[in-house]
Amino acid sequence: MKGPQVTIVVVPRERFGLAARSLRSIYEQSDIPFRLVYVDGGSPSGVRRYLERQAEERGFELIRTDHYLSPNQARNLGLQRVKSKYVVFIDNDVVVAPGWLVPLVRCAEETGAAVVSPLNCEGEPIHEVIHFAGGECHVRLEEKADRNERHMVDTISRQGQRLRDVRDQLKRERTEVAEFHCLMARTEIFDKIGPFDEGMLAVRENLDFCLMVSQVGGTVYFEPASIITYLDGGPLKWSDMPFYVIRWSDEWTLASLHHFRDKWNLTEDAYFTRQYKNLAWRRKVYLIQNTLLRRVPSWRIRLLLEKLVFPVEEALTKGSVARQARRRARAVPPRQAGLPARG
Repeated sequence: MKGPQVTIVVVPRERFGLAARSLRSIYEQSDIPFRLVYVDGGSPSGVRRYLERQAEERGFELIRTDHYLSPNQARNLGLQRVKSKYVVFIDNDVVVAPGWLVPLVRCAEETGAAVVSPLNCEGEPIHEVIHFAGGECHVRLEEKADRNERHMVDTISRQGQRLRDVRDQLKRERTEVAEFHCLMARTEIFDKIGPFDEGMLAVRENLDFCLMVSQVGGTVYFEPASIITYLDGGPLKWSDMPFYVIRWSDEWTLASLHHFRDKWNLTEDAYFTRQYKNLAWRRKVYLIQNTLLRRVPSWRIRLLLEKLVFPVEEALTKGSVARQARRRARAVPPRQAGLPARG
C-alpha cells in the first residue's frame, strides 16, 4: 500500500478552544509518517481561520461544515476519506505523549487487533492521572422465571489512579472496550460493521462501536506504551458554549441512551436509571459551576445561583437543540480544503 499506513482523523468532542494545542501535539509528538484529516463542525471564526491556515501550511485535508456535528457524524465524514491500513480517531481536546503512534501500530501488527486503545489520561498536568486503561463491555444474559433479560456490563479500569504509582503494573492486554478520546482501528473492520451509528449522538458510542466489532469477531487491545491525555475541566470559552450545551443536551443524551438500549435489546435496569438521573451533570459542573459561577467567592451564594441559573440554562439549551436541528436540515455538503485524499 502506497503512502503512510495510518490516517489520523480529528473530530470535535465538546469544544473548539483546545484545537490549536491538540493539533500541535499531534505533529510534534508523532514518530512515523501519517496522513491527517481534520473534521471541523461549525467552529468559531477564529478557530476556523486557524485551521484553514494550518491545512495550507501542513498539507492536511480539512473538512468543514457550518453546523455542529455529533462525534459519530464527524467520524463518518473523516472515515470516507481514509484509504490507509489503519485509522486513528482522536478528539480535538487531546494531547499526545512523545512516540504515541508507533506502539499502536506495533500492537495491531503483533496481535491482529481490530482496535487498539492507548492509555488515556485526563486533565493537567498532562499524562499523570489515568482516565482509562481498558475495561469491560458486553451484554450479560440473565434468565428469569418469565423472561430473559439482557444487562449491559460497562466498566473501566484504573480511573483516577496516578500513572507513576501503577506504571509497572500496566501491560499490553486484550480488553473489551476502547474510548473515543483516542483509538486506532483497522480500516477493513468497517467493511464488516459499516460506518459509525449516527443514532448515537452523545454518549455510549464507544460501547456501541466495540460491541459491533466483537460481534463480527474483531478483538480490542489495550496498549499502555502509547499515552494520550484529554484536557477536561477548564473554564469554557464563551465561543464554545453554544456547541457544548447541544453536545451534552438532555435531548441528545436521552436519544443516545434509548437508541443504544433498543439496538442491543437491553433491559431497562439500574444501569439506565443512573444515566437518566444525571443527564445534565456536565453542564452543571463544567458550564455553570466551573465557568459561569467560578468567580463567586461564597459557596452558599454559588449554590443559590446554581438553582436559579440552571432552569434558564435548560430552557436556552432546548432552544439551541431545536435551532441546530433546523440548521442541519438546511445544511449544504461539507467543504474541503488542504491536500486531496490519497492512499
